[in-house]
Amino acid sequence: MLVEIQDKIISTQIFDKQFVCDLSACKGACCIEGNGGAPVTQEEVQIIEQNLTKILPYMRPEGIAAVTASGVVYQDADFEPATTLVNGKECAFVYFDQTKTAKCAIEKAHREGKIDFIKPISCHLYPIRTKKFSEYTALNYEKWDICAPACACGEKLDVPVYKFLKEPLTRAFGPEFYKELEIVAKELKHES
Repeated sequence: MLVEIQDKIISTQIFDKQFVCDLSACKGACCIEGNGGAPVTQEEVQIIEQNLTKILPYMRPEGIAAVTASGVVYQDADFEPATTLVNGKECAFVYFDQTKTAKCAIEKAHREGKIDFIKPISCHLYPIRTKKFSEYTALNYEKWDICAPACACGEKLDVPVYKFLKEPLTRAFGPEFYKELEIVAKELKHES
């Protein structure tokens, strides 16, 4: 089922599905698995390029080499920019912490106060994927097997996707949009 808020068409799965990232279980697999880099906007490409010298200290040598050789992005199969990969696998901006969990060098630079940009919005919104069309933007829940621990954690804590993603949804679409999501969630709950 779909709902419409402002110029967004939203899958009701973001209200129905439960989700809370469980990094201790998945080890950040979404940053190292899959068939491409993280989708980024042209504006985000510029931001990453402008802040690259502040991000580099948090990156692995392999990531630095990939970005040096190819730039911060490449054109994916849909001719959209995506973050550069290391050996066609993990995101170039991945580093591994002491528990061998994949983490984001861009986000680490942000958390340490070096840059204002937290990370690409596609990463921040995951497992919601967005697609822009001429008259609207679609928001869909993307189910991926590697996120089974996040689904189990979300079910245990009873946290729907939209609540888990309050910060990035507000960042992407504004506080009014998020308030409308909460209203729709109450209406859907009342209907069931």
